Amino acid sequence: MKYTLLLSVLALAGLVGCGKTPYDNPIGNNSAQPDKVLFDKAIADIEKHKYDVGRLTLNTLINTYPDSEYLAKAKLAIADSWYREGTRHALAQAEAEYKDFITFFPTMEEAAESQMKVCDIHFEQMVKPDRDTTHAALADQECRQLLMQWPNSVFADQTKQRLREVQELLAEGEYRVGTFYTNKGSYRSGANRLQAMSDHYPLFSKNDEALWELGNTYERMGEQFEDEMIESFQRIVRDYPMSPYVDDAKARLQALNAEVPQANPQRMEVHRYNVANRQEKGTMKKTITIFGSKPDLRMAAKMGDPAMTTLMPTTPPGIRPTAEVTGTAAPSAEVTVQPIGDNSKLETEPDARRSRQGEQPEGEPKPE
Repeated sequence: MKYTLLLSVLALAGLVGCGKTPYDNPIGNNSAQPDKVLFDKAIADIEKHKYDVGRLTLNTLINTYPDSEYLAKAKLAIADSWYREGTRHALAQAEAEYKDFITFFPTMEEAAESQMKVCDIHFEQMVKPDRDTTHAALADQECRQLLMQWPNSVFADQTKQRLREVQELLAEGEYRVGTFYTNKGSYRSGANRLQAMSDHYPLFSKNDEALWELGNTYERMGEQFEDEMIESFQRIVRDYPMSPYVDDAKARLQALNAEVPQANPQRMEVHRYNVANRQEKGTMKKTITIFGSKPDLRMAAKMGDPAMTTLMPTTPPGIRPTAEVTGTAAPSAEVTVQPIGDNSKLETEPDARRSRQGEQPEGEPKPE
């Protein structure tokens, strides 16, 4: 008994030490049916990192026993094998397999888990906000898809937090672009980026700082943007009561003889919780992460509803459409059909195709 227990402890320690977890066999019984034998053999090969062999066995099961109770589990295991393999090519193939599983088995509990895995595939490939944000945008889209399609799933809360972290990165990228424009003097472009970002991502950890920069940018743009400037300072006081910019924003509003709003109770609770749960990086961590490509998402919000739509481009402030400037009608994509009249050139002009070789059309001089 002691010997058996010792072997079990050593085996478990080996798995933990190697950073591996056993593949979960969703149907564990002692059936000797051939499809069950194939499934168990494939899972054993996947557990031993023999991914190609395991996938070949699973495909054999799918093609040989199309009515097997293991069919759905086999397709999911193929996707999981690609995901566990972990290379860029394997992750792309895993995404395709998970979406294929969702298409064929949308009502199974594992469909929501498959969608979460698709979100995780792009989440794990995200890089810092000053680099390519393709995977961040795709992670945002896939996480929102899970929340919309399976709002009551057991993975909903986990996915919602994942979405907050993804949108923290996207908002940081927009914030950096906006401040870059304002610092170089392109105030309209900077205000456009900061305004759209602050409206779309209210949970962004630097949104109060972005609104402060936005208000100062509107002030530099002239008196015609005074209302926008006041609204930016009022949002700091109303929606971010824990911000260090609140006192300065109140002073600016009083100097402008503008209304100083009361803090929104709901926003106060959300902002207080998120500020209290932020994790600042230490000096050593900052030094190490300079040379890495992974984003730091510890400042992301932990409470509040993330944005459920895609950030769309907006028109810079003070820029009107061409139709408003010229007074002409706005361009339309509508196609109209108008019949050709009797007096068209098709009826009155000679047909150039009638001229034969050596014969000149009427009214043209012959060459010398």
